[in-house]
Amino acid sequence: MPSTASRTVELHGQELSYTDSGSGAPVLFIHGLLGTQRQWRRLIDEIDDTQRVIVPDLFGHGESAKPMGDYSLGAHAATLRDLLDHLEIERVTLVGHSLGGGITMQFHYLFPERVDRVVLIASGGLGREVNPLLRSATLPGADQVLRIAASTAVTSRAMALSNGMRKVGWRPGSDINAIWRGFTALADSESRRAFLATTRAVIDVGGQSITAVGRLDPENAVPTLVVWGSHDRIIPAWHALSAQKAVPDCRVEVFERAGHFPHLEDPDRFALLLREFIADDSSPPVPEDG
Repeated sequence: MPSTASRTVELHGQELSYTDSGSGAPVLFIHGLLGTQRQWRRLIDEIDDTQRVIVPDLFGHGESAKPMGDYSLGAHAATLRDLLDHLEIERVTLVGHSLGGGITMQFHYLFPERVDRVVLIASGGLGREVNPLLRSATLPGADQVLRIAASTAVTSRAMALSNGMRKVGWRPGSDINAIWRGFTALADSESRRAFLATTRAVIDVGGQSITAVGRLDPENAVPTLVVWGSHDRIIPAWHALSAQKAVPDCRVEVFERAGHFPHLEDPDRFALLLREFIADDSSPPVPEDG
């Protein structure tokens, strides 16, 4: 049985970090911008008793390499295909959050024969709208601003303020915790460069620049689950309607009062949804080759 310990594989001369845990039908989790495999740990524990769970750090994130080069959705999708080839996994359920949702849809478009099911969580690629802070990362001078804002001096002061607020009863939500962890990872120049390259591959000053809606062909659709938080301040929840229109049979679940990380806000509910979705055998069987 695969171990829960992180491991690495060299793909195209660069090291990719990933977790391979459990046994059963494989599920590939794809984190969002500034995310890492750590965000999925609770869910790994919830489902790896019945599923084989593959959780990488995308290039430019976490413990994976942060090379110069292509950070487009297609490049990330090809890297994940290569990871599955390395693990000798033919078909997989894809679970993508935010940027990872856009990568999920691109993966399905490029390699439809490798996909059993698709789960999109607060996904990018379904509309133009996105939080202005992410749009600002495409502006000239963004690297200099990030260098100062993510410096140890600034983040240490912010942490001290946060600790003081906690003492008087303030408790940060899942969104703040997840975004803060990602932001503090931008202290080094390689991480900032990778973050800006990834952001600018999918966002411009006007919003999201890449759309997957036209590539969601209902003729080649797989079972699809869309999950969103009703209080998402990063990507509006009504973008789920775009997926629903493109794939009429897809299932949409809204987590009330959750933000951009509904799977972290209520991981037990999400794990139950995912288990039920994977176990549902009402979809038509995949035809055998030949």
